[in-house]
Amino acid sequence: MKYRKLVLSTGNEHKVEEIRKILEGLPIEVLSKKDIGLGNIDIVEDGNTLEENSIKKAKGLAEKLDYMVLADDSGLFVDILNGEPGVYSSRYGGEEGNDKKNIEKLLQKLKDIPMEERKAKFMAVMALITEDKEIIIVKGECKGTIGFEPKGRNGFGYDPLFIPDGYTKTFGELDENIKNKISHRAKALEKLREKILQLLED
Repeated sequence: MKYRKLVLSTGNEHKVEEIRKILEGLPIEVLSKKDIGLGNIDIVEDGNTLEENSIKKAKGLAEKLDYMVLADDSGLFVDILNGEPGVYSSRYGGEEGNDKKNIEKLLQKLKDIPMEERKAKFMAVMALITEDKEIIIVKGECKGTIGFEPKGRNGFGYDPLFIPDGYTKTFGELDENIKNKISHRAKALEKLREKILQLLED
């Protein structure tokens, strides 16, 4: 069977690995922007929603390629903060991708808030653009609670703070095999997997 190429519109190596693992077994080769020499392409994420950002990122790359392109945007939405940090999750602390600053700001905002009021959810929205330039959107979410301090070294972003419902450990402490089954990205990718299987059959 011929392998089709799927290029991920992200510079985040953690994300590339996570998506590779979840899509294992499909006859597709998962590549990062860097793998195909387009690592320097940076698309400004100025949409008001995760969906707008993921479509924008996917289109920016799909214009240059004949392969399938996948972009995702994800965010952490904390109930008591009216959905903050939301679409600004990766730059919440003022600096793009600075996990430490993002976590510090979130903990500061939740200072003195009791555990039962620290409900949150991770959301992921993925935009797949096929070789025929059709856009397919899938979404996933994972509900949980924000802990009082970072715990664990696994994962990235807010993982050391986020305790998924049904567990007592953070994503930072949980084994990656568990995270790759229950996370927002895993749920979106499961739906995506179905869509890709249909595409491959067609």
